[in-house]
Amino acid sequence: QVQLVESGGGLVQPGGSLRLSCAASGRTLNSYDMGWFRRAPGKEREFVGFVSWSGMLTYVADSVKGRFTVSSDNDKSTVYLHMNSLRSDDTGVYYCAAKRRGNTQYDYWGQGTPVTVSS
Repeated sequence: QVQLVESGGGLVQPGGSLRLSCAASGRTLNSYDMGWFRRAPGKEREFVGFVSWSGMLTYVADSVKGRFTVSSDNDKSTVYLHMNSLRSDDTGVYYCAAKRRGNTQYDYWGQGTPVTVSS
């Protein structure tokens, strides 16, 4: 069993930055690939970013490429979503999720942290 807790969300002005954290407990991140997702108001949940269990492979969705990056600190069992040049359409609830290596579906989800980009 893996428990995931996101933090770092809040209100930020357009053009600003935030760093979201996802702390995992129960198992070490060495066994799990991690993803970031978001759900904007009135929209479906969408993929934002990915970091592999080793931390060696990361990628983000085209919609945030060049502005967001993903990183991990396996010693701290924490993954991060670094968000820069935030726009109003980045507003939503951000979730982290974990899946066992080799799986295609995510097995565990956090409760989400809200991000509001507004002036």
